[in-house]
Parts: sequence; structure tokens; C-alpha cells
Amino acid sequence: MESVNAVGNYRAQWGEGPIWWNDRLLYVDIEKHLVLEYDPESGEEKSWNVSDTVGRIGTVVPRIKTDGGDLLVAGDTGLHFLDRSTGKTTAITDPEPDKENNRFNDGKCSPDGRFFAGTISLVKNQGDATLYRLDPDLTLHTAFEGVTNSNGIIWSADGATCYYIDTPRLEVMAFDYSPDTGQLSKQRNVISTSDISASPDGMTIDANGNLWVAFCHGACVACYDPNSGKELHRVELPCLETTACAFGGNGLDELYVTTGIHKTETEEHAGRLLKVTGLGVQGVAATPFAG
Repeated sequence: MESVNAVGNYRAQWGEGPIWWNDRLLYVDIEKHLVLEYDPESGEEKSWNVSDTVGRIGTVVPRIKTDGGDLLVAGDTGLHFLDRSTGKTTAITDPEPDKENNRFNDGKCSPDGRFFAGTISLVKNQGDATLYRLDPDLTLHTAFEGVTNSNGIIWSADGATCYYIDTPRLEVMAFDYSPDTGQLSKQRNVISTSDISASPDGMTIDANGNLWVAFCHGACVACYDPNSGKELHRVELPCLETTACAFGGNGLDELYVTTGIHKTETEEHAGRLLKVTGLGVQGVAATPFAG
């Protein structure tokens, strides 16, 4: 039976970017400039403040290498490594230093270990943001232009298809993905979310190839078949600002959902990490950055 529970004790101002790695959930609190780690086995919660170097932080992924840090993060000032043992960050690159109203938002790694993360125009300048690709040699490339609010990105299990959300479009796009070059091609729209009066935000994929999309301002996560575009299931959640989701747990059969605090509504679980069990599906293991 499906069940939703708040887990841990931390309450984020604006939680985002969950990823399951080494039996723990990593995620961020954008507005409090924190990287967070939740251990469901012990209940322990750790955090790293990156205010001085990264500022508002949009996403976090693990790394294979550890020189300069064992995590890769993106935020106000571009891309950085973060060393969890010391809390120190090492700057990599900032592609938009002249755009003070842009910052990095959500991002994840392709199955071959490249890091894709995009920016958001905080003043909603249409098309003024970009999806970028960081290769393992630390060179940065433009992956997709004309973006306004770069959000969820995920790959099919075979790595051949990349799914991507630019929130104001109210749709999920798909691209053919080349692991040899890291390039995206053959853009098409596979899911329309316009029937839900909310903003498609973070996204993950299950082992059946179905997409799970968190809806900001929508108090739900919806599951879609990308082949037909049909909604298969909807999980109603106890707070409006549901921002992103990731499968975790020993069998990758628990759906973790990050949330934020609404500007005017008072909600018991706003900002909490939510765990959904009993969905009857499993996720796909996350990939670390190969550089």
C-alpha cells in the first residue's frame, strides 16, 4: 500500500536536487546555501554550508575522483568541487559571470559520467538561460540553448535517450544522446504537463522507463509513460512546493521527494524530506561524475 511520510528532522527553505548514493540521500537547500546528506539507517543528517563560495546552490552529484573534493556542485557562481571532509570548495568554471540574475539550477550525470546542469533566469527572461555539459576533462560545453528555467534531467537506462524539463514550456523534451560525444540531438516533445496547474520541476526515471515528475506549486509527483505521453499514476503530497524526486533505499524502491516552504501558506511538512513507499517500482542507479 502506498504511503507518504516525512523523514529526518531538517526543514529546508527550498530543498532540491536529491540523488541516492552510497546508501544515503544527497540533496541541497538552495536558499540556505547548504549541501545535505541524510542517512535513513541511522537517521543522521549532515550539512555543508557553501555561502562564501557557491551561494545559492542548485544541485549536487558525487564524483569518482576526489582531488579537490568528492562532490560536484553548481550554484550562483558556477561549478565547484566540494570536499566533505574539510568543507572546502574548489572553483571549476562560471559560464555566466555577467548575468547577475542567473544561477545554476538542477543537474545530473549521464550514464557515461558527464555532468549536465542548466541555469535559470530568476527574473524570467525568456530564453536567457542555458543547459551546459561538463566533460570529465573539466571542459564546459553548451548542450542546449534558449532555456528559461532549466530543471529536471535524466537518461533512459540504456543511455540512448535524455529527458529534460525547461519549466515554462510545461512539457518534457527528449533527445537522442551520444555517449561518444556527449551531444544531444533530435529534440522532440514527449509529454505535455499542461493539464496540471503547476510547474514541472525535478524528475527521475524508474526501471520500467517511466518518468516521475515533481510539480512545484502542485503538491504531487506524477508518473508518465514517455512513449505514449500518458499519465500513469499520481502521488498526492502534503505540501504545495514539491520540487524534485529520486529513488533510493536498498532496493531503489523508495521515492524521496524534496520540498520547499510556500510564501504564504503554512503547512506542517513544508520543507521536509518526504519518503513514498509501496509504489511497486524500482529506480535506476545514479551515475557519478567521471572527472
